[in-house]
Parts: sequence; structure tokens; C-alpha cells
Amino acid sequence: MHKRKKLSVIGAGFVGSTCAHWAAEKELGDVVLLDVNEGSAKGKALDLFESSPIEGFDSKVLGTNNYKDTAGSDVVIVTAGLPRKPGMSRDDLLAKNAGIVKAVCQGIKEYSPNAIVIIVSNPLDAMALVAKEVLGFPRERVIGMAGVLDSARFRSFIAEETGVSVKDIQAFVLGGHGDTMVPMPRHCSVGGIPLTEFLAKEKIDALVDRTRKGGAEIVSLLQTGSAYYAPSASAVQMAEAILKDQHRILPCAAYLEGEYGYDGIFVGVLCRLGGKGLESVVELKLNNEEKSGLENSVKHVKELVTALRNLEY
Repeated sequence: MHKRKKLSVIGAGFVGSTCAHWAAEKELGDVVLLDVNEGSAKGKALDLFESSPIEGFDSKVLGTNNYKDTAGSDVVIVTAGLPRKPGMSRDDLLAKNAGIVKAVCQGIKEYSPNAIVIIVSNPLDAMALVAKEVLGFPRERVIGMAGVLDSARFRSFIAEETGVSVKDIQAFVLGGHGDTMVPMPRHCSVGGIPLTEFLAKEKIDALVDRTRKGGAEIVSLLQTGSAYYAPSASAVQMAEAILKDQHRILPCAAYLEGEYGYDGIFVGVLCRLGGKGLESVVELKLNNEEKSGLENSVKHVKELVTALRNLEY
């Protein structure tokens, strides 16, 4: 008998519950939504399942606080952790979220030892490292979601500025998730035409700057939490590429093993995602400006990792 794919989402906050929404609607498989607050997970899952006759999807949606219910997951998306509040950097979350991610990964390791795990919790690059160390999985099966989101923000701003459909905008971002990310205007195109032929350098620089601060812009507007529609859509795009074995090239945080000269650290790079998870890292030739941007970004990630090493979590 053919078995449906199984996708578990850990954390039923705004990002997690919206991940479950996109995934169920796309019929990526049956969806399990887990949260320490059992009522919240069960209520949101039931509510989402009750929309299935209207939206016409056959994915089952289950809410739980028990990792047993996630057993045998093909993909697990980890969104658990505290969100940012106004004035907080992603890094302020380090100690609290490291403890949460560690506990979550122990549950995943016990019940879904063959899963591919997508980390969304912040600060992303450090949390992905915590996850990889606790899980003990090969790098193919622990990937961080950051670049897809940052690139989506960049692409949406370019579309708005050029007046061209978002469907025709190709753009991506490398480096750590945060203020040191490295948008790559040289590789951006609008309908296949280089972005540099569409917009003046000052305009592009302004869009790059807005992309860097994209998360903070939303945090300051909401006042009571952080972004969740685009982050959850980004995580689900990665899950879809894996569950459908699409071999998509997406910017993700990958554990580098010598690429770009870095080793043993999660950094945002172009990845080919398919049924095995991370199939390969696509290494680009960088110019000097891009190299120094990446170097600066890696330096920041390394500082986070050093801070992490000094913590008890």
C-alpha cells in the first residue's frame, strides 16, 4: 500500500501554524503540528483540517504535544523558540532558543531518525548548529531556512520598484541570516535581463539595505511579534523541494565542509534540494566585494557560535 508522506512542524506559534497551513493546502503529505501547549496545537490543527472541504485538500492535520505522534516523519520543520520583540536582535535569543532547539531535536532523533530537518528558529545559523550536533545527522539532513526568505523579500522589493511581476524576478542572498547577509545584485535578473540594466546603483543599494532590515521592519510594525507568512512559506518551499524530489536550487543555510574555504559552520549558500535533502552546495565565483561581504557574515556567525559554546543549555 502506498504510504502518504509525513511532515511534522514543531512549534504551533504563528510561523509553525502557518507552515502547517501552506503544507496541508499544497497536499505535501499528512501534517502533524506539535507544541508544548497541547490545546493550541490541537485547536489550530483541527481548525485547519476543517478548512479542507472548502479548500479541497486531502492532507490529514493532527495536533499534539507528544513526539510519538511525529514518528516516521519524512521532513520536520522546527519553528519552536521565542520570537523577537522590538529592539531585540536575533542574537538576543541565543541562550533561550538553544535550550528549546536541543530538547526538540532529542524528540526528533528518537522518533524520526531518518527525517530531513529544516531549522527556522533564530538565531538561525547558530540554532542549525545546535540541531546538527544534537541530532548527529549528516549535513544532507539538517538545513537552515534563511536565504529563501531573505531572497523572497529582495525579489518582492525589486518587483515593486521595477513594476514587473514577482514571477519574473530572480534574485538570491548569501551569508548569515541577519544584518550581515549578502544580497547578490550581480546575479539578479528581471525577466532574464540583469537587474543592473533596470535600476541605478543607488536604487539597488537601497533595496539591498531594506532586504537586510526586512525582518526588523516587520517586527517594528507589528510590535507584538515577528514575521510569519513569508518565513513559513519559505520553509514549506524547501520541504516541497525535498518531498517532491524537485532538485531545486534555493539559498539555504548549509553546514559547510570546505566550500568557500569554510568548515564546520552553517552559512547561507545556494543549495540543490531534493529527495535526499541537501544534494549539493553550488559554489559561485565571488568578486572581491562579495568575498568580503561573505567573510564579514561568517565572522558574525562564528561570534555567535563562540557565544553558544560558552553557554549552558
